Amino acid sequence: MKKKMTVFASLMIVFLLGLVVTSTSAVGSDNEYKPVPQTEDTVTAMLSTIGNKNGHLYVTVDPIEWYEGAAADKKFLEREPDAEELGGAPDGYYIVNDDETLETYEIAPDAEVLMQLYDHDGTYEGMNIQWNEPVSLNKFLAIYHNDKLLDIRSFPFHLTVKDGKVVKVVQQYVP
Repeated sequence: MKKKMTVFASLMIVFLLGLVVTSTSAVGSDNEYKPVPQTEDTVTAMLSTIGNKNGHLYVTVDPIEWYEGAAADKKFLEREPDAEELGGAPDGYYIVNDDETLETYEIAPDAEVLMQLYDHDGTYEGMNIQWNEPVSLNKFLAIYHNDKLLDIRSFPFHLTVKDGKVVKVVQQYVP
């Protein structure tokens, strides 16, 4: 029950921040939302745990199917036929998680991490969207373990896996 309340509270904070945050469409393409390209090396998942084992960092995840835009609308209407009056997926995305089997991957020590939204300074004002903000792996671990104002485990992540190791982690913004 506590986990559900934490997820609900985190999503409500994100929703409220979305109402408060002004448009970030300033000069430059890094200041606007862009979908993460899906390749055969991409695993989209919810993070479950991150920990060290024998000197290596591992992440355990619950893979999901992530849909955006027209693909989200189509999948939503296929799976939610009673919600046809909505016309499509609320907020432009749809998540399918029919198989809750967890998978574990080693994280490469030099993995690239890109964040969209997290607690920068312990204040609600400090939780502003910064598209594809690079953070070090150590900072990512600190963000992951800091769930006081915003639990990033309530966001999907796109993992790029090469040769069995995660080489890139991208937080998926959820409006």
